[in-house]
Amino acid sequence: MAPSAPLRLGSDAPDFEADTTTGPIRFHEYVADSWAILFSHPQDYTPVCTTELGAFAKLEPEFTRRGVKLLGLSADQLSEHQGWIKDIGEVTGGHVKFPIIADPDRKVAHLYDMIDYQDPSNIDRNQLPLTIRSVFFVDPKHKIRTILSYPASAGRNAAEVLRIVDSLQLTDKHKVATPIDWMPGQDVIVANSVKDDEARRLFPEFRAVKPYLRYTSVPKSG
Repeated sequence: MAPSAPLRLGSDAPDFEADTTTGPIRFHEYVADSWAILFSHPQDYTPVCTTELGAFAKLEPEFTRRGVKLLGLSADQLSEHQGWIKDIGEVTGGHVKFPIIADPDRKVAHLYDMIDYQDPSNIDRNQLPLTIRSVFFVDPKHKIRTILSYPASAGRNAAEVLRIVDSLQLTDKHKVATPIDWMPGQDVIVANSVKDDEARRLFPEFRAVKPYLRYTSVPKSG
């Protein structure tokens, strides 16, 4: 089973219904007019996944402050999720409050192309393929804005997920782009679509390193 169409940046995020640790959800209703991060984990009670869920749980207040809802996914049953959440709290000190989808039949995993095709040994006890570590950034219009994919062996960087949210929200609001290793509060780049005359109006203190590379401080309003 494969997704009906390739998911790319700008694609509509497919809607689905699922059972989660906080009750049944319909994805688009859950997102509503917020941003959302949908991220998958190969399996419950696994070491890397445990550290990841703990990190996201600790950062959840920062995501909430930015109007972002978290939604995890793991291939196991709901009953296993509940026990695993207790372990996550004990091991990491991160108390998971956001929903985790139970996806034992891989319905959502196939819909979002989260299946591991690289490692044939990444299967569960029923010989079903497990998921890779996928991350989908979904905006309030339910468009996919960023896709990250990691193999099961590589843990993610939760702070990087938050940094991408900051970049997306900033560049949606202003005609700028964020440079390599950018962090909130640092200078940004004037978008290529902005000609110098407009740049002088929008960013009076911008500085041109090259005609195509113009830096400015982060706009404070507008």
